Amino acid sequence: MAEDFEIKNKVAESGLVNFDLSQLVPKGERKGIDLKDFLFQGLILKEKDFREKVAAINAEHYSGSYVYIYNSADAIVPLWAYFLLTAKITGSAKKIVYGNREDLEVLLMHNALQTYDFTELTDKRVLVKGCSDESIPENAYIELVEQLKPLVKSLMFGEACSNVPIFKN
Repeated sequence: MAEDFEIKNKVAESGLVNFDLSQLVPKGERKGIDLKDFLFQGLILKEKDFREKVAAINAEHYSGSYVYIYNSADAIVPLWAYFLLTAKITGSAKKIVYGNREDLEVLLMHNALQTYDFTELTDKRVLVKGCSDESIPENAYIELVEQLKPLVKSLMFGEACSNVPIFKN
């Protein structure tokens, strides 16, 4: 009698394609540079002092990293300061942005989504994984829907056992 019993994986048989957005998160260390550390008494940018501090940076410290430059001080920083700092670490860092860590993650995911080849999902029923160990910016989900809507047969969000239908073409 036990021989007649067959376990079926209904999810596998459904033709549903699981898509895990966390697979697109670029790997690499994230490092922030606070311009406050380059200011005289944390308040004023003195060109000579600023140039000396930038010159003292070991660009290799940022090798292979994703870098975000921000200013936590209540000080006005001229645009050329960002030019100098960026010029110093360009070539070592993988990517440099102005803003906070979240701004960096949004841009990295944007770039990943714009360059990913989604053609393998054409006319498929796609389930976008709802839970991840990676922190995914909300904007990435919006961009993903924009990318998938013209391609896929249907889109769902969540897990196979409990998902939310988004659309059907």
